[in-house]
Amino acid sequence: SDVDLAEAWSLVLTVCSFLYLYVARSFFFVDIEMASIRCAASAVRGLSTRQVSSANSYQGAKRLLSDRIEPASASTLLDIGTRRIFSEEHDMLRENVRRFVQEDVVPYHEQWEKDGQVSREVWEKAGSLGFLGVNIAEEHGGVGADFLSATVVSEELSYAGATGPFFSLHSDIIMPYIAHYGSDEQRKRFVPDLTSGKKICAIAMSEPGAGSDLQGLRTTAVKQGDHYILNGSKTWISNGQIADVIVVVAKTGKDPRAAHGLSLFIVEAGMEGFERGKNLKKIGLKAQDTSELFFSDVKVPAENLLGEENKGFYYMMNELPQERLTVGITAMAACEAMFEWTREYLGDRKAFGAPLSKQQLLRHRMANMKTDIAVGRAFLDSCLERHNDRKLDGATASMAKSWASDLQNRVAYDCVQLHGGMGYMYDYKIGRAFVDARIQPIYAGTNEIMMELVSRSIFKA
Repeated sequence: SDVDLAEAWSLVLTVCSFLYLYVARSFFFVDIEMASIRCAASAVRGLSTRQVSSANSYQGAKRLLSDRIEPASASTLLDIGTRRIFSEEHDMLRENVRRFVQEDVVPYHEQWEKDGQVSREVWEKAGSLGFLGVNIAEEHGGVGADFLSATVVSEELSYAGATGPFFSLHSDIIMPYIAHYGSDEQRKRFVPDLTSGKKICAIAMSEPGAGSDLQGLRTTAVKQGDHYILNGSKTWISNGQIADVIVVVAKTGKDPRAAHGLSLFIVEAGMEGFERGKNLKKIGLKAQDTSELFFSDVKVPAENLLGEENKGFYYMMNELPQERLTVGITAMAACEAMFEWTREYLGDRKAFGAPLSKQQLLRHRMANMKTDIAVGRAFLDSCLERHNDRKLDGATASMAKSWASDLQNRVAYDCVQLHGGMGYMYDYKIGRAFVDARIQPIYAGTNEIMMELVSRSIFKA
């Protein structure tokens, strides 16, 4: 029939398109991922409902042409060159980031833990290599790469157990506020320095009496002429000790509902009335500075209002899914790293005359752990692919954050147990990873809040 003939030609065009693009990619190393998808989509457009399975044939061709395997089938979960969502260009970036982490982060991390913060030099080094502001548009002063490239940077730090440099907070959580809602003047003034690492940013939402509940915020900003008077305090602010640029959430409206009276302000280091409190002592993330911030009649120029007045809540709702996905990214990478550290330990450690890896009970615990990690990785990569295409919804991002961070804590618990007494030593990476994991289900919205958000997508009013 004419429909069958059209379908056949569509499939031929699909396969030919992918063969051409595969050869081009192999020999010229050009990034043609989205081009291939658009080309194949055009080839299958217009098929009837009866041939709906064939309408997605380009996805099948894409998978057939890909020689990338998933981590569960690789030699280790940390192998470069795995995962179908990535390309050869991402692999080259990953090699560079991994080298940077091993040479410029790992050797200094122990000292940073003693200092309670990382050096500014490592920020500038990361910026000089293009590892900050990765997903921020080039025209705004960023690197201009896709979100998967930003993911590579976050994952490599987690693979090394390096929780001190909070690059993901800086680049993937805070910088988007300025890039998406800032004026041209604000972008020119802040984004290039944030991308280079010359300036470091933080976001100040939480207060002593208000964490996940934004309606409890008490920090206020009152308009007076060409500036705002900012008063209040914030706590648990990551990068708080070293930040030069702080996005502060404050009440500007009289409506008690958070959705109608919050605004965002860019507060700069050195503004009169702005003071930092002590570097808070946490049970984990010891190289990552976390602070109290105090604002006493701080005169914030009106041009430092980020976006429109009283629109801050809506801006945060737009950006929080990426923040929650970012937690999921680091959580899954940490799971994979802890698994590999434990695999190595069980292979080296001997008991009763044989390596622990010969004990069936321990082997089965590792098998169960790997299965859980493989399932989590598949879900996270699906979320990453959708987010890279700007299609990830907030409820799914909440699921990713909750599932991955809970899994991270289960894996950390099991890996410490498999290390025995050594796992309880802070000198061992697994011991540090155990306490570092505990914050993941708490910040960026507690996992209890995540489940409430997911439930709302199930039972819609």
